Amino acid sequence: MTTSLLSAFSSPALNPPRVPSGEADSATIFLQMVAQLSHADTSLRYYAAWWLGKFGRQAQVTPELRAQAVSALIEALADQADRTELGGYPLRRNAARALGKLGDLRAVSPLIACLACEDFYVREAAAQALGQLGDLVAIPPLLELLAGGVAAAQFVPGRPHLIQPYEAVLESLGQLQAKDAVPEIRPFLNHSMDRVKFAAARALCQLTGDAAAAELLIQALNSPDVQLRRSALLDLGATGYLPAASAIAGAAVENSFKLIALRGLVQGAMRVVDLSQSDFPPELTELLMLMDGLL
Repeated sequence: MTTSLLSAFSSPALNPPRVPSGEADSATIFLQMVAQLSHADTSLRYYAAWWLGKFGRQAQVTPELRAQAVSALIEALADQADRTELGGYPLRRNAARALGKLGDLRAVSPLIACLACEDFYVREAAAQALGQLGDLVAIPPLLELLAGGVAAAQFVPGRPHLIQPYEAVLESLGQLQAKDAVPEIRPFLNHSMDRVKFAAARALCQLTGDAAAAELLIQALNSPDVQLRRSALLDLGATGYLPAASAIAGAAVENSFKLIALRGLVQGAMRVVDLSQSDFPPELTELLMLMDGLL
C-alpha cells in the first residue's frame, strides 16, 4: 500500500505541473516573466501573470527576485490598458490569482481594494487570493460582500454571474476560520444556486464541523450533473470531514477527483492526529486504504 500511496501523492492529477527542469532554467524564465509584466503588449503581460501564478511558487529564485515579482503583480492590479469589450480587466484577474499563490502578505491590502473593482471576476480572484493568503484582516471586507444576505444574492441582468462572487467569498471565510461569520454564512445554505450552497456548506463544516452541512455535500454526490458531483466532491475534501470518505470513494466521478478529495481528508487528519505513534489511527488507515483501492 505504501508504494501505491506515494505514487498517488506524486501523480500529475494531484499535483501542479513543475517549472522547467533546472534551477537556472526556472530562475531565467521567472526573471523573464517579471520583466514581461512591464511589456507594452498586453497579451504578454497577461501571460506573464498567468505563468507566475502557475509556476512562480515552485521556481528556484532569490527572495529579492520573488519580492520583485510580487511588487510587479501588485502594480498590475491597477492596470487600465488590458480591457475587454464589456469593461473587464483580464490582467488584473491573473495578477490577483498569482498573488494568492505566491503567499506574500504585502498583497493583502491591494487585494482588499480589488474587492471594490467593477469587474466581477477581479473581485472573485481577489476573494480567492485573500483566503489563500490567510490574513485575518481580510475577514471584515469579505463579509461586506455578503451584505443583504441571500435576498441580495441575485444574478446581474444579462450576465452569467451573481452580483457578488459569493462562492469565492464563502470558501475564503471558511479558509480563514472566520467563526464569527457563521450567522452570515448559514443562510446561504438556502440559496437557489447549487455552487453557492456547496460553498456555504463547505465553510460551515470547516468552521463548526456541522454534520448537516456535510450531509448536503454528500447528497450532492448523487446529482445527475457530473460537474456538480465533482464540485461537491472537492468541497468535501476541503472540509476534512472524515465520515465522508466512503461516499467520496464511491462517487460517480473520475478517480483523479476522488483521490484529490481523499488527499484533502488525509491532510486534514494529519493536522490533528499524533503521528508519533507506531500505528496509524483507524480513521487514517481507512483513508489510505480507500486511496490505495483507487490507484
